[in-house]
Amino acid sequence: MSTTTATKMTAEEFFDFVHLPENANKWFELDRGEVIEMSSPTRLHGVVCTRMGRYLDQFLDDHGGGYVAGNDSGVILARHPDIVRGPDVAVFDDAQVMADVHPKYGEVAPILVIEVLSPNDRAVQVNRKIADYFQAGTKLVWLFDPESFSVIVHRLNGVPQILDITGTLDGEDVIPGFRCKLADIYRLPHEPRSPAATPAHRP
Repeated sequence: MSTTTATKMTAEEFFDFVHLPENANKWFELDRGEVIEMSSPTRLHGVVCTRMGRYLDQFLDDHGGGYVAGNDSGVILARHPDIVRGPDVAVFDDAQVMADVHPKYGEVAPILVIEVLSPNDRAVQVNRKIADYFQAGTKLVWLFDPESFSVIVHRLNGVPQILDITGTLDGEDVIPGFRCKLADIYRLPHEPRSPAATPAHRP
């Protein structure tokens, strides 16, 4: 990540900025009024997001309890100075029909956030984002590390829990009844299911 400007922006000014023609195909967040340019996602990053989003979307379609937003959909987490984050995948519960989904960013925090680590992510930056989510009202954060085939589960006022590929994600009281084996996320659609075992580290 790199700071592109020190000028304090509002969320509304940031929305206009990111939609300028010259900023097409770029990724940004607003961190306390400062624009931060994000690295473009890797293919592995995209695969994990797509698979996790699909599992969540199918569950919520069958059981209710919210809806899934992907593609780094922006959400305003704080004002004065403004913070706009773009979670890789998120579950919101602020709308019951499509017509009620906010047309821009919205200021209701997601109940569940999924972030997928990129190769150049720094721990201090990631932890800052997670703190922003919790301060805004998010209840659960799943931090995926595709290179180690693991997930760190962050709960409000709780100790982070590391799950390896043999583990199972649990929606707990945030998405009651949702359970998903990490081995099913860290595999391609045509890859045969097998007893979970930690794969070799990818180069």
